Amino acid sequence: MGGLPLHARGASVIAEDRDPGISALARPGIFPLVGDVAEEGAARLAVATAVEQFGRLDILVNNAGIIINKLVVDMTLEDWDRIFAVNIRGVFLHSREAMRAMIPNGNGAIVNVGSYACFQTFPSIAAYAASKGALAQFTRTLAVEAIDHGIRVNAVGAGDTVTNILNHIHADGPSALADYGKHALIGRAAQPEEIAKVIAFLASDEASFMVGSITMADGGKSVILPA
Repeated sequence: MGGLPLHARGASVIAEDRDPGISALARPGIFPLVGDVAEEGAARLAVATAVEQFGRLDILVNNAGIIINKLVVDMTLEDWDRIFAVNIRGVFLHSREAMRAMIPNGNGAIVNVGSYACFQTFPSIAAYAASKGALAQFTRTLAVEAIDHGIRVNAVGAGDTVTNILNHIHADGPSALADYGKHALIGRAAQPEEIAKVIAFLASDEASFMVGSITMADGGKSVILPA
């Protein structure tokens, strides 16, 4: 929940991950929390910890995501359910708990991290694309419900970004993503900091007139047909 650019801008951050290595981020203003975003208890604990540690919750960033590359005919029910558990159930759970904490304050911002797969697809990503399509519609619907409480809900449609999300598929996931990024109009993948800056903008008062948007930050990938 959150990111280092937000911390650099003065935000106090609860950083949640199921990897115990998240503890390495501990420093003043960053409180690591080990938890599976797909679990209801983790969502409640994350929000409660933010309120306990910092006094209130102003921003939620739903950034957790996983992908599997399998054709539908080869996919198991467990594959499908795990993608949806992380990519959309986790977003629902954390958003619900965050809303409950934000409503009494009369303001807040929720930023969901989507993908060009919110709108486009290609073979082998059916579960991922379906989950990101669901995230886009969840973002819009929650935005409608939240705005009367002064809470803005938006999403960023990220392009290929050099992260570890493909490490379970490729020996060198970041390099694979860097190669995929070459198909974008800009000719490269994004660095995580580039997406984090868009998230920070959407969470800030500078984006005060943005409600229910899916802001594409994909190097132009979504405006061309898949290669």
